[in-house]
Amino acid sequence: MSQARPRPDDAAAFARWMVSQSSWGVLNTISSDWGGAPFGNVVSFSDGLPDKGKGIPYFYLTALDPTASNALKDQRSSFTISEYNLGTCGKKDPENPTCAKITLVGKLKLLEGTSEEAEFAQTALFTKHPEMKGWPKSHNFQVFKLDIENIFMINWFGGPKPLTVEQYLHAKM
Repeated sequence: MSQARPRPDDAAAFARWMVSQSSWGVLNTISSDWGGAPFGNVVSFSDGLPDKGKGIPYFYLTALDPTASNALKDQRSSFTISEYNLGTCGKKDPENPTCAKITLVGKLKLLEGTSEEAEFAQTALFTKHPEMKGWPKSHNFQVFKLDIENIFMINWFGGPKPLTVEQYLHAKM
């Protein structure tokens, strides 16, 4: 881990730390094949270059997988990350409120392949997950981003921390 764990009372910095230090989570979409049922899938992601994360999760997905095909029909999505995977929870149970978890809710959007943002995102993804470069071209992997609208985070006892998207995106790290 390249950055120290922030204090739990600094919700914005804590949330950004979790996203920047994590490499995978569960991306949830609305299933187009199962009558609108929620569909969760483990995915890798990046929010930027190492120690320069911008807080926006980017994904490298193929429409051969339900996650991308669902998002192309209904962009409503959520993305959940657990601090447990970072190894900073010790022997605590992953559900213990002091072992943080965050869910980012918003719209999962396909980025235009030649856009500056898509190029940035692909560089960030390939830097964090080098094996993605070698994934089959025939699978037509594309870059998606989660356009965050709401944030749910628990990192201590007492319920979720109030945190706006603006506070999250402008947190000092």
